[in-house]
Amino acid sequence: MLAELVDHVIGIDPDRDWITAAIVDSATTGVIATERFPANNNGYTQALNWASVLTEAGERAWAIEGSGSYGRGLTTSLSRAGEWVIEYDRPRQKATKDGAKSDELDAVRAARETLGRQQLHQPRTHDGHREALRLHTVTRAAAVRARTAAINELKSFLVTAPDDLRAGLRDLTTRALVAKCAGFRDAKQRPVAERCLRNTLRCLARRVQHLNDEIKVHDRAIKALLKEVAPQLVEQYGIGHVTAAAFYIAWSHPGRCRNEAAYARLAGVAPVPATSGQEQDRHRLNRYGDRDLNHALYIVAMTRSRRHPETVAYRQRRKAEGKTDREITRCIKRYLARQIWRLLEHPNQLKQIT
Repeated sequence: MLAELVDHVIGIDPDRDWITAAIVDSATTGVIATERFPANNNGYTQALNWASVLTEAGERAWAIEGSGSYGRGLTTSLSRAGEWVIEYDRPRQKATKDGAKSDELDAVRAARETLGRQQLHQPRTHDGHREALRLHTVTRAAAVRARTAAINELKSFLVTAPDDLRAGLRDLTTRALVAKCAGFRDAKQRPVAERCLRNTLRCLARRVQHLNDEIKVHDRAIKALLKEVAPQLVEQYGIGHVTAAAFYIAWSHPGRCRNEAAYARLAGVAPVPATSGQEQDRHRLNRYGDRDLNHALYIVAMTRSRRHPETVAYRQRRKAEGKTDREITRCIKRYLARQIWRLLEHPNQLKQIT
């Protein structure tokens, strides 16, 4: 328990402009002091100096809520100073029975709940290759969504387009349709409605082309970063650069996930018992965890289920045992999580996923 390791826990409730801190005694859970500091570099230094006056270095821990958002700056500053920082994800209990709530109460609750937890989480790294991968991955995903929306909008306009225009575009693939619409010219002799329709289709098609170019830029950057930090991932069957980036971003750095079971739980693929009566061998899907990581595992599992001989044979064998398709997919995702954690945590001990 954390109470046996440190004398004080400092709970932090950050927001956009301020960070509220509360020092709690580990033995009694009593509040020693509370203070508020500006959310900037000077404020982070003031918070550390304030804590150093009331607590002893090496005998304190910081429980920061939202270490990846408003608390990110303080988390980075404390980590560089060698402080023990714990990620406080979300409260598990209501604030109080009467609904009282304030920044000070939230900071105290963060410290007290962290004291009572058996599993303590390290914040993810917010610099280096992991942060670079996150930036490109998030921006690429937004570009893909925008491209999909533009293509859908372009095709929806064709549904109500004049028959002569629609006939020339009916049987084209999406790539050919975009190329054809991007080449439309502004002909002033056409009726005003058809002229505006062609101009709109040209704008949407060129938007798609621009987004295609942007996605290629992110793809090249992601591949180059993965080649430096995790080339062993993309060497495995069914793992591409996008899914490999999701695996690395969730993993963050060595030691954050204490074992492969913790990584599976983070991904939401840890088996959840669902038994009743005489049946004690059933499990259900886990709806919690990092959904982006879970989705990446699902993509790899589906790819391998269709084309990888060993995985295809495994599905057939488990189906003969009475497992449902969803249960078999859960088993494959759990196995992938185990192997991916080992590849990331022990890159020098590569083992081909089978």
